[in-house]
Amino acid sequence: MAKNSEILTCQRVLSIMVIIGFMIHHMIRINISIAIVEMVARNDSNNSLESHGPRYNWDEQAKNDILGYFFWGYLITQVPGGRLSEMFGTKIVVGIGLLTSGVLTVLTPVACNLGYYWLLAARFSLGVAIGIHWPSTPPLATRWIAPADTSKFMSHMTASSLGAAITLPVCGYLIADFGWPSVFYVTGAITIAWSIAWFWLVYDSPEQHPRISREEKERLKSEIKCVIVEKTETPWRKILTSAPVWALIVTNTGAAFAFFVAFTQLPTYMSQVLHFNIKQNGWFSSLPYLVRYLTSVTSSIAADAVKKTGKFSTTAIRKLFTGIVFGGMALLFFVQAFWGYNYVVSIVVFTGCLGLIGLSTPGVLANFVDIAPPFSGTIFGVSQIPVSISGYVTTKIVALITKEEQGFEQWAIMFWILVGSNLFAFVFFMVFASGEEQQWSKRVNKTEMEKLQSEETLKL
Repeated sequence: MAKNSEILTCQRVLSIMVIIGFMIHHMIRINISIAIVEMVARNDSNNSLESHGPRYNWDEQAKNDILGYFFWGYLITQVPGGRLSEMFGTKIVVGIGLLTSGVLTVLTPVACNLGYYWLLAARFSLGVAIGIHWPSTPPLATRWIAPADTSKFMSHMTASSLGAAITLPVCGYLIADFGWPSVFYVTGAITIAWSIAWFWLVYDSPEQHPRISREEKERLKSEIKCVIVEKTETPWRKILTSAPVWALIVTNTGAAFAFFVAFTQLPTYMSQVLHFNIKQNGWFSSLPYLVRYLTSVTSSIAADAVKKTGKFSTTAIRKLFTGIVFGGMALLFFVQAFWGYNYVVSIVVFTGCLGLIGLSTPGVLANFVDIAPPFSGTIFGVSQIPVSISGYVTTKIVALITKEEQGFEQWAIMFWILVGSNLFAFVFFMVFASGEEQQWSKRVNKTEMEKLQSEETLKL
């Protein structure tokens, strides 16, 4: 009986909800990237005149502002999201953020009808609401996951790519059959339903969970050294002058810069340069995200297995995977800059690049927990500030270089920029990264379990 009762543990339920949550995260971010292809009025007589909903007279600048304003809102809640989760728990922070995001998504077609600036406000607000999600996850890992399994748990965050892989083709069919507004109604309703389930099923620590078994609680108590950080103890000067922290900031931004080109611009590139129709666009645009998720999970399992052998240091493991990511992407974008007008080359390159970004889970994402467990959410939030800016910057660069024409020659400029940014991130991480907990983090390290045990003893 005991063995059967452990099949669906509270820890596994948490993992399932985190996976689905991050699938939803990218679902409600990427839906507009494909919908906007059918939202903009066309002057190109070579395109089909079939209507899939209302069309608006937005030029390239306006279209990219719609995609880009999200990132300004997203920037605002990065550090607060991580810090609030460290202090008050991930459950309430993520729950409110995603519930609000679902409501805003459902209201997006209404905002379009009200006017362009209403849509910009809706996109900005969506960024504010969902911006707390990523930095809120590392604090949850420190309370529920053993250090030896950190990479595998952090790979759940890349389920966002699985969400994108599913969303793009499904949205293609929704647009073709029901019009582009249906994309926002369906994805928003799914987000609201998940938020309700999150509040019911997820708790911030094993000690707080009312339905956890005694056996699972004891097992987690023996495996996890989970930290509590007092509200006044954030060592900002130490964090902002730490070389390993800056190694994470640079590489997280570098990976995001490449990712956002695919995330916000790939459907447009598929349509305008490679001339795919909306259904083909959805399928081919989704493939890189599926590969990214698969490489993230498999590489994280491999990294944790290697770490458990004790043959390699944590620093060596993090540098190995991160080096493959940025060295490989630099090479692939070099190829794309020369032969990206060929649709086979483009599909291989973008699929390969997002597949490589999957390796950043055991290389970069897990490293946030390595170097400072008590402040992992705060540091992740700090790193997300330039990440958010890079998302907006990519939209402005693309708008600038494609202002006159959406051709391969213009896009090649973007690919050369990506070659340079990836090489810079590669060198920076190799020089400054570390897999060891920093001294300024160790000084405030206390275990949650010990604190709770002490409180229970006093009550007795």
